[in-house]
Amino acid sequence: MNHTPENEDAAHGLQPGPAETHAGTSVTEAVSRRTFTDWVWFWVLTGLWSISFPLTRLAVQMTEPEKGLPVEVVVSGRMTIGAIVLLVATFMAGHRFPPLNDYRRWGVMALLGLIGMTLPFWLFTFAQKSIDSSLAALYTATAPLFVAVMAHFAFQDEKITRQKLAGLLIGFLGIGLLFGPDAISNFGSAGVLAQFFCLLAVTGYALETVMARGAPPMSPLVLATGFVCFGAVYSWFGLLNVDWSGRSPELSSWLAVVGLGIGPTALSALFYMALVRRTNATFLALTGYTIPVVSALIGFLAYGEVQPWHGFVAFGLILLGVWVSQTTIRKQKRPG
Repeated sequence: MNHTPENEDAAHGLQPGPAETHAGTSVTEAVSRRTFTDWVWFWVLTGLWSISFPLTRLAVQMTEPEKGLPVEVVVSGRMTIGAIVLLVATFMAGHRFPPLNDYRRWGVMALLGLIGMTLPFWLFTFAQKSIDSSLAALYTATAPLFVAVMAHFAFQDEKITRQKLAGLLIGFLGIGLLFGPDAISNFGSAGVLAQFFCLLAVTGYALETVMARGAPPMSPLVLATGFVCFGAVYSWFGLLNVDWSGRSPELSSWLAVVGLGIGPTALSALFYMALVRRTNATFLALTGYTIPVVSALIGFLAYGEVQPWHGFVAFGLILLGVWVSQTTIRKQKRPG
């Protein structure tokens, strides 16, 4: 093996593995090729991401905020714990970070930490002071819709076709219904504002996805560790203005923050990186369908959360819109 700079980067985790460069796989192909172990890891990853919403509700104590933690503490705590766990994992795996003069890679990680971590985490956490965890989770299913719109302007091979446009219209109709029939008359209320924050958070996740695709080659573990660390640093500034007046946080709130840092922030990143190398992005994208369902189930069992009828209809429209916009119809060539 020749010791080229590319080979050295790959050995230290700065170049993506084979599975990370795989593209163009249909959903049917992505599912049919999976092993039992792949599916076990997939559902573990779904569970780790899904518990983020119920744990956040526990951390802020939605029904009794005086017993919960301020939003700034929840976000900073989970990100700092997650960054520490990921740093340990990165160094134990023998990966290395880019040189300090590699401004492009460091710049990407810094920007992703802000857009894809700190801001969405703050928005979702703040929103869950007013709305159920299961409702907040439903908005994660909308991410592919925003990715499709952004990718149309960012990449030449991701233009919006008629079929994709139809899917987007169906999906955005579902988003409008998810806000609820009374959203216009109650515009400006805490509940409507919270849902708007969820939508902004998902937009950040979508922008992160588009930016990550255009990022220079880098190991997913190094990339994830880098932008989580940047996100943690950004979140520390929020601690300067924390208002503790009238608060007496319970132990369960602190434990929820620890759980958020270890599970949905750190362990989920490690499982995600492992699955990226074993499978492909198309298979992992299926979590957009499973996370809201599992979160809703946890929310019902833990807090008795039940969404109104329009929530279920909206979720169905969003999933249908995502499926239509992401499904490729392949025309078979006629013989001769």
